[in-house]
Amino acid sequence: MPFPPPPRTLLGPRRRSLLASAAGAALLVGCSADADDSGTTGGSESAAERARARAAADSNTLLQHYDAVLVAHPTLADRLDPLRAEVVRHAAAFGGSSSTPSATATASPSASTSATAVPATPSDALAELASAERGLADRRAKALLDLPGELARLLASVAAAGAAHAYLLTEGAK
Repeated sequence: MPFPPPPRTLLGPRRRSLLASAAGAALLVGCSADADDSGTTGGSESAAERARARAAADSNTLLQHYDAVLVAHPTLADRLDPLRAEVVRHAAAFGGSSSTPSATATASPSASTSATAVPATPSDALAELASAERGLADRRAKALLDLPGELARLLASVAAAGAAHAYLLTEGAK
């Protein structure tokens, strides 16, 4: 007697698979560095510092994007505040500003927030924010290949978190 077909066919990767693969990529990068890696690679300390400063600036720019969306669409606060808090922690981990208040706590948009154009509909704003997260995660994943151990591990972890944020922003409403 033949076995019945499975009750449903999976059409793509599941959320757990995506998050597990992103975390696995971060672990693999962490395992590939030498155990005695001090964070520098023979004279490339300035390159590492430039990469750290760039990562902090990128996180701060992404934070401004979150703030602009929250000012334009305050109804998204419950959904975006946890992700925004992660971006604040990422900026702090790279040495960036970590004391930025939530945009929903401010009465009017700041000068840096108002400079970012936000789509008129919440769904379009979420899609644009997801695209920004995805693009930054991709750039960080490429950049970590040239960095020393600890900084590469940090960048890989933050890139994986950014990919998860992009997924949650696009698939969370489904």
